[in-house]
Amino acid sequence: DMAKDEETPLLSKRPDTMNLNAVNSLAAFLIDFQIRNSRLFLAVFSAVLGNFSFGYSMVYPSPVLPVLQGPDADPRLKMDTPEAALFGSIYTLGAAAGGLGAMLFNDVLGRKMSIMLSAVPSYMLMGGASNRSMLYVGRFLTGLAGGMTSASIPVYISEISHKRVRGALGSCPQITSVAGALTLYALGLWVPWRWLAIAGGVPALLMVTLLCCMPSSPRRLLSLGREEKAEQALRWLRGPDYDVNPESIEYQEMTFSQLATPVYYKPILISVGMRFLQQMTGITPILIYLQTIFAKSKVSLYDAALVGAVRLVSVLVAACLMDKAGRKALLYTSSMLMFLSSLTLTITSHTTPCPNPPNSTALFYNSQNALVSGTTGDLIKNIPCLLGEAMGWGPITWLLMSEVLPLAARGVASGLCVTVSWLTAFALTHAFTHLLDLGLYVPYLLFTVVCVLCLLFNAVCIPETRGRSLEEIENYFRTGRSFTIGSRSTSLLEST
Repeated sequence: DMAKDEETPLLSKRPDTMNLNAVNSLAAFLIDFQIRNSRLFLAVFSAVLGNFSFGYSMVYPSPVLPVLQGPDADPRLKMDTPEAALFGSIYTLGAAAGGLGAMLFNDVLGRKMSIMLSAVPSYMLMGGASNRSMLYVGRFLTGLAGGMTSASIPVYISEISHKRVRGALGSCPQITSVAGALTLYALGLWVPWRWLAIAGGVPALLMVTLLCCMPSSPRRLLSLGREEKAEQALRWLRGPDYDVNPESIEYQEMTFSQLATPVYYKPILISVGMRFLQQMTGITPILIYLQTIFAKSKVSLYDAALVGAVRLVSVLVAACLMDKAGRKALLYTSSMLMFLSSLTLTITSHTTPCPNPPNSTALFYNSQNALVSGTTGDLIKNIPCLLGEAMGWGPITWLLMSEVLPLAARGVASGLCVTVSWLTAFALTHAFTHLLDLGLYVPYLLFTVVCVLCLLFNAVCIPETRGRSLEEIENYFRTGRSFTIGSRSTSLLEST
């Protein structure tokens, strides 16, 4: 069976016997395969509470900065434009540091313990802040926690999930992240900013409590030579009568010299490339300053919640289709939606002059006009871009990262991917306003080019992993075959 699997290209369609289109519902599917997933779902829910905090904390400045920059702000906390920009972007530096930490902790402490370690009490520091330094430190620590969770949670979920539902469960981190952002936008309309910070600590506390009762990753246990514990963890996740032999796991220690072999460097380069391109679509600076942008323009503050709702619906659609349509099909759709939206905004912003700002100290005034042009109607032009990102390049790249990385290097490599991702986000967030000084169309033109690169990268480099076990995916890279767009077409990476 393994030899047959290795002869089947990952980028071609699966055999009819593996086709899930005939399955009417997920419940019927689970019954057919006699998998008890109630405990699996509980374990996934416990972990993704960390992503809820991640999404909540990332957009925290959105409702807070308008207050801290307002005329009634506490003088000890009042921020001017550079200080507000630092408060927004320092999160990404913390996330990059969290990714570096995950490179160590994922293998030393394990995936589950790394997730639990991310529950640092940073929200209380911001909620009780008496000066700007406390706000900066608290903001950095929430970023640190976000970087660790974004590196550890997708890996933990992919390693405990059955291959038939790994796509749907792998999208849960992005779903809860978007739900966390939407919750922050909604609460920000009524709840004072200090209480917003305190409320953000509740999901993290619940996450730690639940994870104490969840099993460690079976693959992590096997890497430690604890085969009996690994089997017990699988039976806990699948049910006592489940046959664990089809999910037999092979583990091999990685040496530094092996990084030069395709089984290691190809999936790592693919994962780093996906995370870099996803951030270059510009989603992070838009989300961080969304409500600040709306507060300084004629757009209703309720539109920030509308954006969060659109993203949540898009991620839910992706979760439903990921194990049916496949990863690559959704990535193509996502890239095309973002490309068409960015191209439209490039053309319209290039032909529309930017009005003079009424207040020269307004935070990112140019970006306000570039993103919303001062009216709710122009916000609609941005929705296809946000929808496209949330439907594909947002959730799927995190899932694919955890799927394609080799087991022996997964802990370190996932941390590397997160570090690259958030360093890119930090650089782009700071460069955003400088690009706007060149003209409103410049950042949109950049995003349009990035969307084209996303299309090409998906076609040439990314394998279809739907319905494959993690071991089958690793065997795909181990065989030394070239990447292909179809089952018979040769990839540009063949020479490597």
